[in-house]
Amino acid sequence: MAVKGLVAAIVQFLTQQLEEGDITADSRESLEVAIQCLESAYNVQASDTPTNFNLYEMYKTFMENAKPHLAPIATPEAKAEAEKLKNEGNALMKAEKHHEALANYTKAIQLDNHNAVYYCNRAAAYSKIGNYQQAIADCLDALSIDPSYSKAYGRLGLAYSSLQKHKEAKESYQKALEMEPDNESYKNNLQVAEEKLAQSNMSNMGLGGGTWPGMDLNSLLSNPALMNMARQMLSNPVLQNMVSNYMSGQAEGGHLDALIEAGQEFAQQLQDVNPDLIESLRRQMGGNQNDPDPPQQN
Repeated sequence: MAVKGLVAAIVQFLTQQLEEGDITADSRESLEVAIQCLESAYNVQASDTPTNFNLYEMYKTFMENAKPHLAPIATPEAKAEAEKLKNEGNALMKAEKHHEALANYTKAIQLDNHNAVYYCNRAAAYSKIGNYQQAIADCLDALSIDPSYSKAYGRLGLAYSSLQKHKEAKESYQKALEMEPDNESYKNNLQVAEEKLAQSNMSNMGLGGGTWPGMDLNSLLSNPALMNMARQMLSNPVLQNMVSNYMSGQAEGGHLDALIEAGQEFAQQLQDVNPDLIESLRRQMGGNQNDPDPPQQN
């Protein structure tokens, strides 16, 4: 019965659209066919809709309340008290009393949960005590209220960076810069996120970004097979174009995407030409120490 009631409500809404909606002749014909199909498939009529049940009004109400915690708009008195609590929380943050500040921001949100600033400030407090997942959730709540809130994107980037999610951090800082193009802090944080992402990608390619135990750099550079392959690869026009793109990117702002792409292309070509040499280099660099699926012993 519940399914039939819902379908009847849909038929009722579509019928109202036929009567009141500003629709084209083609759309009208399509709606008529849809109504007939629903009525036939479920054996219902618009008049079968439960009393006082208006599907469209229910949908509108839900969307209007689809904000954090689905609470109503605060009264002027509640807003004033929430603002007072927020200001006290800011003072507590300056005094490094992060847990106390967190409590104040939470009370402010309980009084007025449609204010993006309160969520963003609480995100800063959560980050200070190391709860980065909750900081991310609060930043997202702030952005659901105010999608143009650059500070929320900035704090979202910091939380993602703290969790080593450099791709998401980079995207967050880019969003923040779209709204505040001259913010030096966002520019610097974006550059750091890009560098961390590049290091992570290079590590995933087996080229690593740190110290390689047992690696003899002089031996590598004097390896004739490797140097010969490198010369061949570097004469490749595709790779030369990638490196040129990277150099242009440096001149324009130091972005590392082109370098990552060039490195991936270079590593892939080396792998295709001489996979045995690449495996030997990885062993020398300690690349097999953390393989997720080491070879099984017989």
